[in-house]
Amino acid sequence: MEASQQLNKSKFFSPASPRQRGKAALVFVAMVVFFALLWLGAHYKISLSPYGCGFEQKYDLPCPTCRMTTSAYKFARGEIFGDNGAFYTQPAIALLCCILIIIAFLAFFIAVSGVYFGFISRFFTEVKIRHLILALIIIIAAGWGVTLARALAERH
Repeated sequence: MEASQQLNKSKFFSPASPRQRGKAALVFVAMVVFFALLWLGAHYKISLSPYGCGFEQKYDLPCPTCRMTTSAYKFARGEIFGDNGAFYTQPAIALLCCILIIIAFLAFFIAVSGVYFGFISRFFTEVKIRHLILALIIIIAAGWGVTLARALAERH
């Protein structure tokens, strides 16, 4: 048995069906549109909250979603790392943007090459929606913790 056949014995990759390629193309286009809209919003300085955050105004502390749009704008502009980058501004959304970039790359690869990765099917069959929601809550809470710690450190 050839080495390539042994590697694929576990169905790590297989030919993608036309339906899988179509779904992958739609996912890739959705990601491109998402980041294009973020870039346009950042370029034309479109504010999603012209009055500021009510939680921050009332308690003088950032809310769980404070600075997320700013961080996403910075990520879309390419300001990812550094003292004023997306990860510094709000690490949770910067991490989620990185995950979206990986998803977009995989979707593009599947749509163009026609190679489907078996771990994607296993991921969607083994991971429940509640696990994804819990992971999202943990990521946002951790990002909020970093933002709160930074805000409290700036006071003193």
